[in-house]
Amino acid sequence: MTREFTSDVSRRTYLKLTGASSVAGLSATAGCIGGGDDTQTITPGTAPGFAPFEMKKDGELVGFDVDLLEAVVAETDYELDEWQEIKFDSLIPALTNERIDVIAAAMTINAKRKERIAFSNPYWESDQSILVREGGDFQPGDWSDFEGKTVGAQSGTTGAGLVDEKLIKPEIISKEDFSTYDSYVFAVEDLENENIDAVVIDQPVAKTFAAERDVEAAFVHETNEQFGFGLRQGESELQTALNEGLATVKEDGTYDELTKTWFGE
Repeated sequence: MTREFTSDVSRRTYLKLTGASSVAGLSATAGCIGGGDDTQTITPGTAPGFAPFEMKKDGELVGFDVDLLEAVVAETDYELDEWQEIKFDSLIPALTNERIDVIAAAMTINAKRKERIAFSNPYWESDQSILVREGGDFQPGDWSDFEGKTVGAQSGTTGAGLVDEKLIKPEIISKEDFSTYDSYVFAVEDLENENIDAVVIDQPVAKTFAAERDVEAAFVHETNEQFGFGLRQGESELQTALNEGLATVKEDGTYDELTKTWFGE
C-alpha cells in the first residue's frame, strides 16, 4: 500500500522547539569561531528528492542536511544566504563556478571528487541498497541475479557508479538496460510503474522510500562511504569553520536530536 510522507517536522519547527531560532531564520551569530566581528554570507546548494536528507515538503526545503548545515553555520562567523536547488550532478560545477559556496546534499567523499573540490569532515556513513517492487517477482540476492533486468539510479551518484562497476562492466546488463535520473523520486516512480526492475540507492534514503511507497530493499551492498559538505579547494577558513561547527553540534547534542528527528535513531 502506498503511503505518503507523514512527518510534519520542518527545520523551523524543530529549531523553534530546541530554542535555536537564529538558525531557522537562516542567520548565524557572528563571533562563535575566531572571535571576529565581521560576518560573511555563504550560499548553500542542495538537490531535493533525497529524503530524509533533502526534500520539498509543502513547498518548503527541509531535511537532515538542511537542518544540519544551518545548525553548523550558526556556530561560525558565517551566515547562510538563500538555498539554491540544483540537480545533483550540477552541484560541483555550480560550486566551482561560484554560484554556490557549500554543498549539503549527502555527497560521498571520494578521490575523484576531491580532485575538483574539498570537503568538510564526514558527518554521515552509508551503504547502498537495491530497491525492488514490494512483493514482486524479482528479488535478487546478489549482482549475478540481474541478467536480463533493467536498473535505475540518480546520475552522478555512488549508486550510478556501482551499477557501472557491478553490472555494466561485467556485462551482466547492457548500457541500454541502465536508466539515469535527475532525482531518485523519478527512479522510484519508474520502479513502481514497472518501467525498471531495481534502483540502486543510499541505504537511509531507501528506508524512507520503503516506508512511503510500494518498494523494499532486496539486499545491501556495503560501501562504507562517508558524506561531507562540499566546498571549493583553497577555502581553508571556511573548511575549518565548518569542521569546528560540526564538532560543536555533535558535542552539544544537536546532531543527535537531528538524527532522531529525521531518522528516528
